[in-house]
Amino acid sequence: MTASFTKTITETDVYLFAGISGDFNPLHMNEEYAKTTAFGTRIAHGALPQSLIAPVLGMKLPGLGTLAVEVQCAFKAPTFFGDTITAKATVEEKQAEHKRVKLRCDFTNQHGQLVATGWAVVLPPRKG
Repeated sequence: MTASFTKTITETDVYLFAGISGDFNPLHMNEEYAKTTAFGTRIAHGALPQSLIAPVLGMKLPGLGTLAVEVQCAFKAPTFFGDTITAKATVEEKQAEHKRVKLRCDFTNQHGQLVATGWAVVLPPRKG
């Protein structure tokens, strides 16, 4: 089973994420500074594309009422302003004894490039 969510990352998203996270690193906020870095321009916070897994887990797979228990993510490539990121979750394992599900989480941009990968363990909603 697989589910996904796609969103284009805008400058507004990055500013809002900075406000929520408190991370005002000039790599994300200051174009003149970012031009001096290896990226040559501003990039989104690494955790911003990773956060796009939340609507997948909480709204689609397993769905409404899901509680994330553990999340692990490795960043593979930068996300630039204007990139369209698809967060995809795939069921890897059902842990019946703990009533949990482990899902692989992959994050790709509009070019099919993997920008982050990891997994999540969730407690699905109770049926009935």
